Amino acid sequence: MRLVQLSRYSIAFPSPEGALREPNGLLALGGDLSPARLLMAYQRGIFPWYSPGDPILWWSPDPRAVLWPEQFHISRSMKRFHKNSPYRVTLNHAFERVIEGCASDRDEGTWITREIVEAYHRLHELGHAHSVEVWKEDELVGGMYGVSQGALFCGESMFSRAENASKTALLVFSADFARQGGKLIDCQVLNSHTASLGVTEIPRRVYLEHLSALRVHSLNQRCWVPRTLFSPAT
Repeated sequence: MRLVQLSRYSIAFPSPEGALREPNGLLALGGDLSPARLLMAYQRGIFPWYSPGDPILWWSPDPRAVLWPEQFHISRSMKRFHKNSPYRVTLNHAFERVIEGCASDRDEGTWITREIVEAYHRLHELGHAHSVEVWKEDELVGGMYGVSQGALFCGESMFSRAENASKTALLVFSADFARQGGKLIDCQVLNSHTASLGVTEIPRRVYLEHLSALRVHSLNQRCWVPRTLFSPAT
């Protein structure tokens, strides 16, 4: 296993199975964040993640954290909160504001550089990247964004500026994604927050098998049409 330097003249990636064990999943460095290269990466179960000032690093960890939409875990307290939720949830209404929120609302700093913001905004304009927005009246208080691969959605990041806002984004999106024919949400790497919501780990090999099968599946035509997914009770 060795770290591969990508060519600027080719968007090809090495096999994810060749990724390093330590750090877990590091596969390659270099290249660029062009739409073609990003889409090739996601089609192969690879994503970029690197610190400001560093070269672009490409990852495919093993195991992989995933969420089966129907297995989203909603606690009793969250169920009570959502029943009387003050939030309105929309889809693809404010992509740029969501990714900016994910970049800025982090005490530990962010890997979402200006380069990343611009690259994913291009993917959004091309219809491949999507956002979920959580509003309290007219204020954006949370959200998430990611990249679609057929019936699989590759979640990238989420943010919250109010109680349960990011949980609401994932809860509402998971239910709607399943209704539109979605089967699996990629959460990349497990943490305590996502584990509490029902996210589990599967071997990378199994994830890649799911990805290969699901990325060619078609969803309901209205799946990514900008619309309201949830409105508070009146």
